[in-house]
Amino acid sequence: MSENKLSEIRDFDSTSLGMFLYMWRKHLIIISLSAAILAIIFSSSFFITPLYKSTVVLFPVSSNSVSKALLSDQVAAKSDILEFGEDEQTEQMLQMLNSNIIRDRVVQKFNLMEHYGINPRSKYKYTSLYNEYESNITFRRTEFMAVKISVLDRDPQMAADIANTISELLDSTKNSMQRERAMKGFLIVQQEYNRLSNEIATMEDSLNRIREFGVFDYESQSEMINQQLAIEIAKGNTRGIKALEERLAVLARYGGAYVSLRDQLEHEKKQLSYLKARYEEAKVDAEENLPQKFVVESAYKAEKKTYPVRWIIVLITTLSAFLISVMVIISIEKFAKPGTVKKKLHFQKKEESISA
Repeated sequence: MSENKLSEIRDFDSTSLGMFLYMWRKHLIIISLSAAILAIIFSSSFFITPLYKSTVVLFPVSSNSVSKALLSDQVAAKSDILEFGEDEQTEQMLQMLNSNIIRDRVVQKFNLMEHYGINPRSKYKYTSLYNEYESNITFRRTEFMAVKISVLDRDPQMAADIANTISELLDSTKNSMQRERAMKGFLIVQQEYNRLSNEIATMEDSLNRIREFGVFDYESQSEMINQQLAIEIAKGNTRGIKALEERLAVLARYGGAYVSLRDQLEHEKKQLSYLKARYEEAKVDAEENLPQKFVVESAYKAEKKTYPVRWIIVLITTLSAFLISVMVIISIEKFAKPGTVKKKLHFQKKEESISA
C-alpha cells in the first residue's frame, strides 16, 4: 500500500470522522429532521390505523370430572375443585384456545370478515381472514403458568368483547366436547344398569315362585325337618313320617335351584349397588358442568392505543436516516477524486483557525 493511501487512512480516524460529520452537519441535520417530520406524519392515524389492546388472564382448573371432584368415595380419584391446574392443564387450555372451533365461532359472532375489510368474493378470503385473526388474537403462557389472551383491534370495545367472548367460549367448547364423551359413557352404564336390574327382578320372581312351594330357607328347613323326621320315626308315627317325607321331597326338588338363585341374587345385588354408584356419577358428568377456568383478569375497553408507538417509529426512522446519510456521504467521498477528503478537512481546519 502506498504512503499516500496510508496517510489518507490515518487522517480518517475518529477525530477526522468527527470533523467530517461536522463539515456535513447541515446536510445531516436537514435529512434527519425531514425524516423525523415524515415519520411523525406517516405514523399518524391518517396512514396507520391505531390498534387497542385488551387482555384476559386465566388459570386452568385441576379437575374436569364433576363426579370425581364431588361424588367419588375413592380418595385417590377425588380432586379439589378449587385447585389451580398445572403445566399439563395449561398446555391443554392453549391447544383448546387455538382450535378452529373457537376461532370459527368468534369469526361468526363478530362478523370478522367484514370487520377486517376482507372481500367475501376473494379467492383466498379465508386465508386472509385467518392470517388477520392470528396476527390480532394471540394466546401465550405466562411465567406463572396462567394463560393470557391478547386481542388487538381498531375498536377498543370490540377488542375487549372478543377477548371476553373467547374466555367464555373456552368453557362451552370444552364442556361440549366432554359432554359428548360423558353422554356415551353414561348410556353404556345405563344400559348395563338396566340389564342387571332386569336380571335381578327375574331372579326375585323365580325365588318367589319357589317360596310358593314352601322353600324359604333350604339349609335350616332341611335340618329341622330331618330332626323332626327322626323323632316321628322313633315314635312310629306313620302319618307324620309321610308328611315330613313329602316336605323333604319338595326341598330336594327345589332346594338346589333356591340356593343357586339366592347366592347369585346376593352377588348380583352387590354388583348393582356398585353399578348404581357409577351410574349416578356418569349421569352427573353427562348433565352437569363446572367452570373450566379461573378468571384472574377480565378484558376492559382500553383508553390508549397500543399500536403504533409513534416515538419509537420516529426515533428509529431518524436514526436510520442519519446513518444511511452518513454512509452515502462517505461512499460519495470515497469515490471522489484522490485527496478530496483530505483537502476538505484541511480547508475546514484552516477556516476554523482563521475564525479563532
